Amino acid sequence: MLHGARIACQPAERAADLSGGPRARSSLTPGATCDTVSAVKNSVPKNPTYPIESVDNALKLLHMLRDRSHIRVSEASSSIGVARSTAHRLLAMLRHHGFVRQDPFSRAYVAGPALLDFGLASLRDRDIRSQARPFLETLSRETGETVHLITLQGRDVLFLDCVESARAVRVGNRTGLVLPAHCTSAGKALLAALPPERFKALYPKEALHGLTRRSIRTRVRLERELSLVRERRYATNFGETEEDIGSVGVLIQDRQRIPRAALSVAAPTSRLTDKTISTVAKAALRAAAAIGATLP
Repeated sequence: MLHGARIACQPAERAADLSGGPRARSSLTPGATCDTVSAVKNSVPKNPTYPIESVDNALKLLHMLRDRSHIRVSEASSSIGVARSTAHRLLAMLRHHGFVRQDPFSRAYVAGPALLDFGLASLRDRDIRSQARPFLETLSRETGETVHLITLQGRDVLFLDCVESARAVRVGNRTGLVLPAHCTSAGKALLAALPPERFKALYPKEALHGLTRRSIRTRVRLERELSLVRERRYATNFGETEEDIGSVGVLIQDRQRIPRAALSVAAPTSRLTDKTISTVAKAALRAAAAIGATLP
């Protein structure tokens, strides 16, 4: 079995983004009555009669992850006003239940599968996944490979949804996984669509963190790669996230040509010949265009 390619019997993780949305807020129209004002005031949650400090602190940590991509133990300790050891125990318990996970490289904590699932549950009928799902299934059948729907989050990408290949040896479901954008084909497709000033803001330094020996590790090389992506309309990844795993990524734009997400078709690198890449790229571009046509 290939490193990073899972066999069919392995269950797929389910997760997605809980960036949430704007915080709920009350507003009164100019003609609002005193009764309306009273109703609004009464709707504001009151402090519980018997607060549980540990639960309160754990929920504060989850709120922190709503507003930022990651938190460290020191940041958690300072923000909620507890000792580092207490913050570490709280994060460890959240990790145990899947609400956070720890990045293996930075050791910072990021949103975990359970937390992300709650977000997707509230958006089930409204997010891009519902429009894209049928096309992901068709593209996977057409190419015989695993297909992911991916979105950009700063310098990272989040895997939103997946249709796994039916082959015995295949790339597994990465739903909920967060990876450096410049190491993935879908991430490169999304980065290539950014305005130059936005790209420079995301990558102010020349050195880039890589995941494998094949990962892009300089901004100059990344810029050259993105120029090629814009020219041919698709991106590639050959062992840049995991050895022996490759993919082809394409951008999804809505009807106003605004970038919304990306598709990747992933396979063992041994199956990604030049001819296969060309065929897969054409199929992925058709699928991306079809998805974009359904988006508001």
